[in-house]
Amino acid sequence: MSSPAIELESELSHLLLQVRASESKVSWHEIGIVAHDIANALRTKDADNDLHTTLGGTALPNTLTALFTLSLHGGSIPDDAHTTPMLELLRVAANLCLDHDANRGVLLEAGFPQAVISLIEGYAELVSSPSSLQPLPLAIPHLKVIRTAIGVLLNACVGYDPIKDRLLSLEAVLTILKLSVSIYPPGSWQVYPSQMGDLNETWTLRSGISNWAWRTITELRDVKEESLLKISPSVLSVLTPTLTAFIPTTSSPPISDVITPDLDLYHDLLRADFDALEETCSLIESLSLDVEEVRCSLARGFQNSDEHDGVPCLQSILAFIEEGSYPKSWRLSSLVSDGEVKRMEKGFDICKAALVKSVVEVAGEGSNEEVLWDDSILGKPGGEFVSKMVQWIKEYVISVDTFMGESLPRDDLAICASLSLGNLARREKHANVLLSPPHSIALVLTSPHLLGPSVDIKLKHGIVGLLKHMAQSSSSPVVHDPLLQADVLRHISQSGIWDEKADNMAEVVQLSAIGVVKHMCGANVENAFTLVLPQEEQGPTGLVKIMSLVRRSDSVPIKSEGTRVLVNVIKSLWSSEIPLDLSNEPTPEREALLSKQKKKQTAIRLMLTQECASALANLVARSGRYPLLVNEGVVALSLLSTQRLGAPLVLKALLASLVEVTSPASTEPSSSTTSSTRSSPTLATPSSIRGQLPVPDTATDMLIGVLRNVDNPANFAVEVRLNVCSLLLQLGKYNLGEGMKKLKHRVQPVLEQLVEDLKEVQIVGKEGLLLAAAKEVSKTWASI
Repeated sequence: MSSPAIELESELSHLLLQVRASESKVSWHEIGIVAHDIANALRTKDADNDLHTTLGGTALPNTLTALFTLSLHGGSIPDDAHTTPMLELLRVAANLCLDHDANRGVLLEAGFPQAVISLIEGYAELVSSPSSLQPLPLAIPHLKVIRTAIGVLLNACVGYDPIKDRLLSLEAVLTILKLSVSIYPPGSWQVYPSQMGDLNETWTLRSGISNWAWRTITELRDVKEESLLKISPSVLSVLTPTLTAFIPTTSSPPISDVITPDLDLYHDLLRADFDALEETCSLIESLSLDVEEVRCSLARGFQNSDEHDGVPCLQSILAFIEEGSYPKSWRLSSLVSDGEVKRMEKGFDICKAALVKSVVEVAGEGSNEEVLWDDSILGKPGGEFVSKMVQWIKEYVISVDTFMGESLPRDDLAICASLSLGNLARREKHANVLLSPPHSIALVLTSPHLLGPSVDIKLKHGIVGLLKHMAQSSSSPVVHDPLLQADVLRHISQSGIWDEKADNMAEVVQLSAIGVVKHMCGANVENAFTLVLPQEEQGPTGLVKIMSLVRRSDSVPIKSEGTRVLVNVIKSLWSSEIPLDLSNEPTPEREALLSKQKKKQTAIRLMLTQECASALANLVARSGRYPLLVNEGVVALSLLSTQRLGAPLVLKALLASLVEVTSPASTEPSSSTTSSTRSSPTLATPSSIRGQLPVPDTATDMLIGVLRNVDNPANFAVEVRLNVCSLLLQLGKYNLGEGMKKLKHRVQPVLEQLVEDLKEVQIVGKEGLLLAAAKEVSKTWASI
């Protein structure tokens, strides 16, 4: 005996045949009644009588799709007379597929979800401007149809990837958002409360559509494949207008008093507004982080409004970050508790933080560097975006200086700006603009409010990252003179970044600060003086702090990059030529040169320590995968060896067993990030690795490996091998006793084999030079 629901399904199939044969209002009325009864029957589940599975196995899915299509009568949305039967057909489908994958599958085969998204597209075509605050005018029956249609899609796609994939391929996210945001623009109820139909029912439906739409979009994004990649950048023009509802302006329309704070509806709509804001910011953040084309589109739109149909998307994001504030309406209703207000305020701040990440990611996209940078605006070098970022940093410093206990200074703006500018300052041209008037940013960045010991590590991260990118953009004086004049190196040394208490949370910042110092010392010997020479009443020098960090750190990048500071300091000190006037006339210029010469001599003397030589030897020993690092260490050791006091230190360091060596395979010199992660690498490393050299016992082992250049993890160029010979030759010039005999005992056989291997080489080119160098070392060592 068949159940009433099965009989209703048969009746619905019969009605389909009737309306196909001839249109009749009566037939459509009956369709609505029958579908209503079936939908109600499907609202509950009975384990003993699985009605959902039974009806899913009938012709019902195909019948629903056919009737749904016929109810449109060739249009894209139903006329008023057919909204009721369509609503009931949608209810049947929504209940039929709830928590039932088999029924989801048959509905997909019947084309029902596809037909529903076409309906939503039809309504979305009524939207004239996605940025309008005025709600799309729709009568209650049509709002009910839309809400239920979205409910069908939500029930159909929960945990069911085939339907998700199909809807994503139809750009369902964009369609659903375009319609739902136009039906319920957040905050619109306070300005345009009067809509068609009952006030309470209308706004309950509209806010409900917004809620279900966001739930559906959340489900669509939750698939195994990269769903975000299937979301078009066109969605940005639909998303960002929501942000403007939370930016107070003097031109905002007057607030209506139709929906008063004492109504439950007032509280519900406040919550709906906030939920829409959270979802909007979350989606913008996700798209910015994961989809390159979205990042590029946001940047293009900043310069060309046609990119987003006239909607200023990135400008809206920046305006929300800077000017967005908690709505006053949150504290007007007695129905909103203080606890709920505090939760919403915290959520609001999280929304801003999410969009800060988005802005930084947009600025960090490589192809956006020239898009966001604009040299065409007179008086604003770098353009609007760059000027805005510089302004945020400067205004933060001013606000801290003038803080009177009212609104707190906006460190989030300074963080956003410094990270964004850091991503744009990788070229000499851009760094020069930032360091030159009118921006003159170096003096601002050294403010104690940005680099002081008590400054939050997140802010230091942005500021130091910006300084690093400018310092490494070029060794030209146009970059480094302003940094020197701002005394950047001293301020970094005194910032507390390298202090032991910062180790647990500041490795990335410590590494960036080391990068600043490394490049500055390599560019100007005055910076080397500042780092090495002690200053009165200023505690340990910057170099002492870096070496202390290198000793206690387990991080390979910290150890390597910290030691590379030594390399640049030594190169700078040893290579700097300070011309002296041989006359005895005391002139200011002569006194300045004498002072500089004295600083140089003192600094060199301070570098002649066993700690310095051992650190360089460790760099050589642990860097078998990175010929650049080995070469830098060898060159620095050679320079130390040119000093009579330095040579025995170097020899001892080369022969000593390494106290602590981290395997070169454990990690690579890491990238110091200014964003989420977008930054130039600290060191470019080989893309292919031929093997792994056993961890050497001494730095001498590494020198031997370089000379042999066999079975190494990386190929050592002839230039590196030549520099090793130069180091050995330099050490051979001194009478260094037993230590030198030990070194000769270890290295001499390798030199002899090298000469043997190269004996057929003509004395030309690089290998000829290597042969000559190896012979010269052997000759110099003959008397040892």
